[in-house]
Amino acid sequence: MVPTNELCTSEEDLQGQIQAQGPVEVQLLGVEAEDASTPLASFPPVSSSSAAVVAEILFKRALYVMTTELLEFLLLKYRTKEPIFQAEMLNTVLRDNQANFPVVFRKATQCLQLVFGLDVKEVDHREHIYVTVPTLGLTLNEMQRDGQSMPKAGLLLTALSMIVLAGGRIREEKIWGVLSRMGIFAGIEHCIYGEPKELLTQVWVQVGYLQYRQVPYSHPARYEFLWGPRAYAETSKQQVKDYLRRVNRRGPRFFPPQFAVM
Repeated sequence: MVPTNELCTSEEDLQGQIQAQGPVEVQLLGVEAEDASTPLASFPPVSSSSAAVVAEILFKRALYVMTTELLEFLLLKYRTKEPIFQAEMLNTVLRDNQANFPVVFRKATQCLQLVFGLDVKEVDHREHIYVTVPTLGLTLNEMQRDGQSMPKAGLLLTALSMIVLAGGRIREEKIWGVLSRMGIFAGIEHCIYGEPKELLTQVWVQVGYLQYRQVPYSHPARYEFLWGPRAYAETSKQQVKDYLRRVNRRGPRFFPPQFAVM
């Protein structure tokens, strides 16, 4: 599961317009928050095994900070429409920790994909130059590229995936049941997605990514989500299934077991 509420803790390193939106952190991809934030002074120097534990926690903390900074760097490059040079990532973000680049880059790009709906693609293998592209071809982020809001296609991709795994339609209460485990709640402002119910039931319905309709013969009225025509035009259910298999092979499942991809 992706606890996106834990991406919203305080940081001072964001620059420009991202800073105005609130910080972004990368708790979701294998770095434990309690390890990353626990003061060193709280660990008594008892034995060599304790020292090893402290060393591991300090390393995780450093990895957490580096991944956060790289993610912020990638988001800035996305906003400015600039290519991403590996040399710049190494010299600007990693600096004296360049040996950790492979794992930090992997964690940051996975976060960019799952939370923001953006993939990082290498376009020059010799010079190691990258660009950001929409995950599964969804153009939602390009529609809202106004310099003010965070990319939100990650939430749309989550909704489309749940619809596919539920057999083509899903009750609204099931959507919110899964999203609540990710720290996303109807009627509560989210630091990345804003008010999620408005996105799911109005904004993305109006632009054709989702259908939101009453379940036939339901009394009292209950509602369900289906794919909209724009989703069918930009991607496919098979592409979504393939994407979920790739995500689930990387580590903990993105969805709970009842939504597992066979």
